[in-house]
Amino acid sequence: MEDVQKSLWSLHLAVVLLGVTALFSKIIPLSALDITFGRSVVACACLLLLLKISGKSLRLFNYKDLAIGVLLGVIMALHWVTYFAAMQYSSVAVGMIAMFTFPVITVFLEPFFEKIKLVWQDVISAVVVLIGIALIVPDISLQNDVTLGIVVGIASALLYSLRNLIHRRYFSHYSGAHAMALQTLVIILCLVLFTSDQIMQMSAQTAVYLVLLGSIFTALPHALIASSLKHLRAKTFSLIACAQPLYGVGFAYVLLHEKPDWQTLIGGLLVISAAVYETINAQKLHSSQQDS
Repeated sequence: MEDVQKSLWSLHLAVVLLGVTALFSKIIPLSALDITFGRSVVACACLLLLLKISGKSLRLFNYKDLAIGVLLGVIMALHWVTYFAAMQYSSVAVGMIAMFTFPVITVFLEPFFEKIKLVWQDVISAVVVLIGIALIVPDISLQNDVTLGIVVGIASALLYSLRNLIHRRYFSHYSGAHAMALQTLVIILCLVLFTSDQIMQMSAQTAVYLVLLGSIFTALPHALIASSLKHLRAKTFSLIACAQPLYGVGFAYVLLHEKPDWQTLIGGLLVISAAVYETINAQKLHSSQQDS
């Protein structure tokens, strides 16, 4: 199996795992900042262990890479905090959908990073995703928490898009585990002074949830994503990842009894269609480049 196909399969698996993370914003009785800190501690430990087992270190090639790695970690810290906060302010569905405006942001930012032209197919895909997201978001008032959740979710989307683009452009020469280990370490250093006393007094059940969140649902999928970006454009990942809200809404329906309405179902079909199209398009583009 060639590298691009492996990367595509890895992305789809990562998206399924990341779809579960939204539920932890509801079942973990901690603030978004505390959840992010605990998540990062566990994820960092898992990734450092993986590096040690594979005989690799956290050492970087030069100081420029160190500066970029720190920048990526700071952006990820802000992204994760706003991601969980968006869902705590509103709901899993609203928070996830608001954050998943990032594929649209990525499509229009990527030409500035990759020095490529924006093509009409990209615009159509972005519009389809935007329509799907708009359908899933319920009626809102500018004076309620749902609005706040959407605003915070969109801020999270911008941060995530920037992180993916900067990583691919300047940091993709490091392995996925290496890149995420450094970023989670930076997140810990950024947030350690801002955590509350609640995280030190958490129950055993909360600790188990944080371990699951940080290992299976963070360390593994983010390592897969970082590795995949070596062979795929950030836009490809962004549009494939549009299926994540569907997984999140589905898991929320089964486990949290959040029932999706018909708008959610129709919007979900649209974002999945865009993700499938982008996956096929990425394979065709790679095949044409090999043939030329």
